[in-house]
Amino acid sequence: MLSYISKRLLLMIPLIFGITVITFIVIHLAPGGPVEVQTEMSLKTSAQARENLKKLYGLDKPLHVQYFEWITRVAKLDFGKSFVDGRKVFDKILERIPITLTINVLSLLLILIIAVPVGVLSATRQYSLFDKISTVFVFIGFSTPTFWLALLLMILFGVTLGLLPISGIQSIDVSEMGRIERLADWIKHLILPVGLSAFGGIAGLSRYSRSSMLEVIRQDYIRTARAKGLKESEVVFRHALRNALMPIVTILGLSVPGLIGGGVIFETIFAIPGMGQLFYSSTMSRDYPTIMGILVIGAILTLLGNLIADISYALVDPRIRVKKV
Repeated sequence: MLSYISKRLLLMIPLIFGITVITFIVIHLAPGGPVEVQTEMSLKTSAQARENLKKLYGLDKPLHVQYFEWITRVAKLDFGKSFVDGRKVFDKILERIPITLTINVLSLLLILIIAVPVGVLSATRQYSLFDKISTVFVFIGFSTPTFWLALLLMILFGVTLGLLPISGIQSIDVSEMGRIERLADWIKHLILPVGLSAFGGIAGLSRYSRSSMLEVIRQDYIRTARAKGLKESEVVFRHALRNALMPIVTILGLSVPGLIGGGVIFETIFAIPGMGQLFYSSTMSRDYPTIMGILVIGAILTLLGNLIADISYALVDPRIRVKKV
């Protein structure tokens, strides 16, 4: 297992390299650069001033030279300085990444806690009232735009009922609160973003769980287990569920990129100071160093998520563990 993990970690290096090459080229080919964004509101800016800005940012060099200089700095964990405020990109990301990771981890846990039991119950009670209600929920979850639902819930719970805050991760007067009050305030701020971030994932994973469970409980060894007189709960949770978890683990691992990408939408809507909001503002200002820094961190987190999913295969199925060792 250790050798397998080591190989996967080494394989991540060329993957990240390829991702950086593609994104670096795409970003620089996009219309409008940082110089144009910073000078478009000033009609008196001369051509010489624009050239000076390009030279200051290193944008006057050929694209391959810019990439080589950038990747050399990244190898030393130096993502450069932001074009907007001159701060180190690594420091800006370090300030915001805990918030984004917290929201994504809580969303994954919520998806796992709700979706798998719902899928199992729907499969073991096929065509029952519960199964039909969960099917309707899945269709609603797939068809409802989450950003539109976010706005509706903000109006309902934040404006109309006044039960939940609709922006940020803490109240203005948080410094005057006690420890328990701060925790309660933090939870209230995260209810809407975490719930909405997990909404689509719960709908999708519950359907995958149902399909996988239906396939497993129809196998001969499940009939044999029932014929031996085992309790239905033992048949379902001890024998069937473990084998049904394989595709569930796959889908859960693949959902990591979607959650990270969805953070851009939710953190912007709810004004949460995370990586998503930073990425959006950096994109609008064409802050190349910050954009590339966030993309590299996002790529690493995505690859680590896939690695964790692969390791989970071995924990779920001993046959894979023996094969990979």
